[in-house]
Amino acid sequence: MRRFFDTNVLVYIFDSSAPNKRTRALQVLEQAIEAGLAVLSTQVLQEFFVTVTRKLPVPLTNEQAKRAVRDFTKLSVVQVDPEIILNAIESMQHYRLSFWDSLIIQAALRGGATILYSEDLQSGWTIETLKVENPFLY
Repeated sequence: MRRFFDTNVLVYIFDSSAPNKRTRALQVLEQAIEAGLAVLSTQVLQEFFVTVTRKLPVPLTNEQAKRAVRDFTKLSVVQVDPEIILNAIESMQHYRLSFWDSLIIQAALRGGATILYSEDLQSGWTIETLKVENPFLY
């Protein structure tokens, strides 16, 4: 059961203003890493960098964020390619989601994930073989 991590979950690991979410995000990521099940995408890495350097109450420096991205690249990372983009357009239309959420879903499916950890999508929703879970509800 591979687990795909949406950007928001990774951002909480570096958000000192949300200590409970920070603890939970670290917990689910560490569990997935220890089991060799963590999956990300190039989109997640890009969004992560921008968010932690610009949108956190206490932003990371570019160097700190770069170091975190470098660490995340040691995990399984799905490269967003033209096929994923076209599939995202299809699922965007089919499920009436934003393009960016559809891109996350398609990358998770490509990465073989059966769980998508996200705060943005409806927890419990199943898309093909992928189940959305909000790790902060538990």
